[in-house]
Amino acid sequence: MQDPAAYGDAYADVYDDWYGEISDVDATVAALRDLTPGRRLLELGVGTGRIALPLAKAGFAVTGVDASQAMLDVLAAKPGAHTIDVLLADMATLDGVQGPFDVALVTFNTFFNLDTEQLQLSCLQRVADKLAPLGRFVIEAFVPSPDPDQAETAAEERPDGRGGVVVTTATRDPVAQVVDGEHLHRSADGTEQRRPWRIRYLHPHQLDELCTRAGLTLVGRWADWHASPLEDDSPRHVSVYAPA
Repeated sequence: MQDPAAYGDAYADVYDDWYGEISDVDATVAALRDLTPGRRLLELGVGTGRIALPLAKAGFAVTGVDASQAMLDVLAAKPGAHTIDVLLADMATLDGVQGPFDVALVTFNTFFNLDTEQLQLSCLQRVADKLAPLGRFVIEAFVPSPDPDQAETAAEERPDGRGGVVVTTATRDPVAQVVDGEHLHRSADGTEQRRPWRIRYLHPHQLDELCTRAGLTLVGRWADWHASPLEDDSPRHVSVYAPA
């Protein structure tokens, strides 16, 4: 198991540059607004506030949890940060988080940063405990490839947007469903920084099974925040669960 703060500490200084436009924030806010009349929302892995700040601006009472103080420091420096109730806590335990919430939210693969089944189940159980009776848990994540011949190692290089490059390498364990990766960041000035990451991915049906064990039941699933139908080749899913 990795340190729960490891990912955030490694990426806080580049997160907004690399991932600030990674998904449709306006559609996310609109979908959550339509999901429930309640406005008390818990975001797991709030990070730099990419989603939380627009949600707060839209009228949600946002509690944001993150294990990385470095991420929360970036959030704290942004306009509107005072409107979010921020807690330094591990989303696997949610220590210090007081419910109930109308919505609990985890976006863009963040749930997969919990790299064991035990941690993932613990998180789901804590979320179930903190939802209001009519509350909803919403998770956004990628859909793993069903191809049994998918490569177990991968590498790619891309520009970092600042004159440097990012070399990404990853090794996948198809049995454990764990991917260990690293972004080697070579800045324009020649300095290098290694930014590791580790995830334990789940297929949608496996997530459903784990949620059932935690006391949550699937009530909706889409291909994106626009509620597009999920197809066999959809790369992502947005899944909605309710207390069982």
